Amino acid sequence: MFKFSSAVVLSAFAFISNASATQPSSYAGQEQREIKALAPEEIQSYLAGKGAGLAKAAELNHYPGPAHVLELADQLQLNKEQKARTKAIFDAMQKAAVRQGKALIEKEQELDRQFAAGVVTADSLRSTLKQIGELQAEVRRSHLQAHIEQQAILTMAQIAKYDELRGYSSQNNADHGHHSHKH
Repeated sequence: MFKFSSAVVLSAFAFISNASATQPSSYAGQEQREIKALAPEEIQSYLAGKGAGLAKAAELNHYPGPAHVLELADQLQLNKEQKARTKAIFDAMQKAAVRQGKALIEKEQELDRQFAAGVVTADSLRSTLKQIGELQAEVRRSHLQAHIEQQAILTMAQIAKYDELRGYSSQNNADHGHHSHKH
């Protein structure tokens, strides 16, 4: 076992402390953001109703997303009814996600203003964070629900083709959907 004198330990600690004190925080520059907790790309994504990975649990478990199904409509050989239903699913999801994303951005702005003005309290923090969490859940639910609805109108062969076209592993494609897919 190594033994160090307290002087050696203190010297090492002082060196580490001084080194880290001269390094800027990874947050440096973010204090200029409109909403400190969100990158401009995140704000734009929420306002545009984009999924931004919110539906990975569905997407990577054989529940295709309507936006990508529409992009791949020809390769998936969608019939007219499937195309129309997919467009309706996408439009409803998009409308809900944009509305919820806007509300989420407004709540994040409110939280930021509370801190900037120095008026945040334990109660206001708890309340605002609860509302932000509920809005985040609703945005995510909108995207995930669209994947559930989308899967229900595709055949197993179309889902397997979708997974292939999207570059997902074909290891489990042969038996996907046995739990919830009725085709």
